[in-house]
Amino acid sequence: MHISILGAGKLGEALLKALIESNVVRKEQVTITAKHSSTVEAKAKAYGVRAERDNARAAKGADVVIISVKPQAMGEVLASIRRSVTSRTIVISTAAGVTTESIERGLAKGVPVIRTMPNTPCFLRCGMTAICGGRHATREHLAVAERIFGAAGRTLVLDEKHFDAVTGLSGSGPAYLFVVLEALAEGGVKVGLPRETATELAAQTMLGAARMVLETREHPATLKDAVTTPAGCTIDGLLELEEGGLRVALIKAVVKATARAGQLGR
Repeated sequence: MHISILGAGKLGEALLKALIESNVVRKEQVTITAKHSSTVEAKAKAYGVRAERDNARAAKGADVVIISVKPQAMGEVLASIRRSVTSRTIVISTAAGVTTESIERGLAKGVPVIRTMPNTPCFLRCGMTAICGGRHATREHLAVAERIFGAAGRTLVLDEKHFDAVTGLSGSGPAYLFVVLEALAEGGVKVGLPRETATELAAQTMLGAARMVLETREHPATLKDAVTTPAGCTIDGLLELEEGGLRVALIKAVVKATARAGQLGR
């Protein structure tokens, strides 16, 4: 399976790194492109893959073409590869807000299209990727996408109608959680901890809490209650969070980002 990644930016590189480290493909089976020649050459050398400046040449003959560009650049990329892909090529998009229907319109008829929404923790192979297929994508095509993105973390096949919400939650979510993590660490500094220590405590606590939800399958509220002893420290901290509006602010962040994802698609 030869894979071409068109747009080896932060997300494209994260996926490239995961694919190489997990041995899903061999290095010689991967081609990458980037807007700037110096960037693509440096990354190709670092990972031992082939560099290409021209998207059409990179896509020609590839089994899987992953388009990892900003939504605004999708039309230009599709136009450039239209004659290079066929019904035997799986085209996978990571662009926020861009529907499978609009991608299909930019390609020749019958090309299987898969839309994904990964997030940046894919760089450490602990990302979250939602996957859906277009009109010509079969279960076998989806399985290929699951294998590719499974190298970078968890995957979930969903109806496309949910993808703006996925973008607002897990796509943008790492940024929200970095703010929460930073604030927790600042709280630690406020009460006397060294900054590096406070950051490590906050980060590992967030990581552990997330793993508890995923592995126990318990509702977050149940796990929260298990920490909250009567008249203890935690209930006082939770009260401050409620008064500060943290819960509402995070909900509104997801809603706002979801709306923006829809605007990008239009």
